[in-house]
Amino acid sequence: MKWLDKIFRGSSHLRVGEYDNGRFDNNSDIPSIDADYKSREQVEDEELDHAIALSLSEADYKRVNGNHSPQLKDDEELARALQASLYFDEPSPRPAPPPVHAPTGRRICEGCKREIGFGRFLSCMGSIWHPDCFRCNNCNIPISDREFSMSGDKPYHKRCYKELFHPRCDVCKEFIPTNATGLIEYRAHPYWGQKYCPHHEIDSTPRCCSCERVESKDAQYISLDDGRKLCLECLDSVIMDTGDCQPLYHEIRDFYEGMNMKIDQQIPMLLVHRQALNEAMVGEKAGHHHMPETRGLCLSEEQTVNIIFRKPRIGAGNRITDMRTESQKLTRQCEVTAILVLYGLPRLLTGSILAHELMHAWLRLNGFRNLEPQVEEGICQVVAHMWLESEVMAGSSSSSAASSSSSSSSSKKGPKSEVEKKLGEFFLNQIAMDSSPVYGEGFRGGHASMVQFGLRRTLDHIKMTGTFPI
Repeated sequence: MKWLDKIFRGSSHLRVGEYDNGRFDNNSDIPSIDADYKSREQVEDEELDHAIALSLSEADYKRVNGNHSPQLKDDEELARALQASLYFDEPSPRPAPPPVHAPTGRRICEGCKREIGFGRFLSCMGSIWHPDCFRCNNCNIPISDREFSMSGDKPYHKRCYKELFHPRCDVCKEFIPTNATGLIEYRAHPYWGQKYCPHHEIDSTPRCCSCERVESKDAQYISLDDGRKLCLECLDSVIMDTGDCQPLYHEIRDFYEGMNMKIDQQIPMLLVHRQALNEAMVGEKAGHHHMPETRGLCLSEEQTVNIIFRKPRIGAGNRITDMRTESQKLTRQCEVTAILVLYGLPRLLTGSILAHELMHAWLRLNGFRNLEPQVEEGICQVVAHMWLESEVMAGSSSSSAASSSSSSSSSKKGPKSEVEKKLGEFFLNQIAMDSSPVYGEGFRGGHASMVQFGLRRTLDHIKMTGTFPI
């Protein structure tokens, strides 16, 4: 009866090659059937055939000799049981061994969208690629380096990524270095967006005294005789001497007249050196001046100052030469002695300083006494901002309080270049974003009052109360 047990026993031991992270392991064994698998199956089949043959031979014996042998009866019952097991308890067939080759039909290259067959492939960015299909988005050369960079969902060689996205210094034109923590650290101008290495703030790299841009090695700057630097864009409309500034001074006086704020007194206006301006500021008991650097001054005391009588010329090394100055004694004929403005600034900046200082003169001539600095400087900045806005917006259909009331001045204005307009917008931004409590907060308080109540009502309130209307 032992042969019957072997019919339901028998097994195979299967080892299948595995893929490791999408790669076939070439060192794993090729799937193979155990060595004794076929031999045991053959033995069991032979024993089964023998049992069936035995049962059939005994059935023939019974048909010839009758059912008289007890042994025959036992064998007959055994044969029936065997036949029943074959028809009713037959085990399910064993499944075929799994394939040992790569399922290439389900692996698609993300680059060419074709099947990836046997051989090398790359797995990155959540997809698989033919090595020749994984290419730099800049140079279109396959990326074979172990490391690459990403921008959005686009791969780049590290060198290409650096050329495209790593910021360069606008001063030295080199890549801005990383700091001790591996991060790119740079300085940037809040308006112009100029990026530069942090060390240029401490290595005496000059800035333009007008637009504040840092001097770059591929740009030419003009050196003024007081140590200031001037970029070529600001130099294009620069005002260098008192004579050249007179037409602009008369335009601004017309601007005041257009706002019904005519100044009858003839107040001298002079362009001076930085040193002369600083000396005059020291001698002025109640002077008002721009911060952080003094660029203009409304004098009420009698003084002697050195003025620029003839504009210089640009000599070797882009330096100013042949400047002619002379001393002039200023005598007071009214509440205001003179208006002094720093030379060597572009027209729009010079004009905004003149508008500011002329407002100081107007306040003194019209009985505004002992104002708090924030109120007086604030309203002077408001008028300077209005004049600048009228210049920048000249020819625009939109009107402001200044531009609508200065038609006589506007009619004299020629078209502005894009460079000059951009400079004017920068000077407007400087006034509006000033962080100082006197000039910045003073301007914002005065501007809000002017927008809500108008300039005339704001001035009346200041004269009565010494404060801005709320």
